[in-house]
Amino acid sequence: MLMTARILVFAGSIRTGAFSGRTADVAVKELVLQGAEVTRISLGDYSLPIMDEDLEAEKGVPENAVKLGRQIAAHDGFLIASPEYNSSIPPLLKNAIDWVSRVRKDGGRPFKPYAGKVAALCSSSDGNFAGIRGLYHLRSVLMNCQVEIITPQCSVAHASEAFDENGDFREERLRHAMENVARTLIERARMVSTRIDA
Repeated sequence: MLMTARILVFAGSIRTGAFSGRTADVAVKELVLQGAEVTRISLGDYSLPIMDEDLEAEKGVPENAVKLGRQIAAHDGFLIASPEYNSSIPPLLKNAIDWVSRVRKDGGRPFKPYAGKVAALCSSSDGNFAGIRGLYHLRSVLMNCQVEIITPQCSVAHASEAFDENGDFREERLRHAMENVARTLIERARMVSTRIDA
């Protein structure tokens, strides 16, 4: 019997009604439909100062970075739905990723939240490029953190028109793309799982 994949899902924006948040919600539905155990979080619940090594030297890694790291470590994989800011990663998301990468210990024990993790990337934008330019940078950053990124991704263009009244994608093309992302993430996460159960 296959183990149930545990997948963490969050958006790179916490703006009310953000397209990335709506894309993350679609991902949750699809992952659950395919049998995953899903946790949906908001980066707004893990408020962090701007990454600053002087601050880290003085006060250590913020507790919210450790808490977010624990969430990542407790899952087999994660999915990020991100907007694009000036053709790159939104600062909220980049800051969170950077702080979690600084986590080395938890309760005095060695702890690397990203170790052995698999991630899927989605994007959204009201423009023609669907936020895809930001995913190139996001992929590079996460790979530098030793996260394995699956190849399929789902990018939502003209996002203000992309969702129906139930919050689902209107276009069959997008539905198929998200199905493929979810299936690939679940399959790969099961293969390489190193999750740390709380």
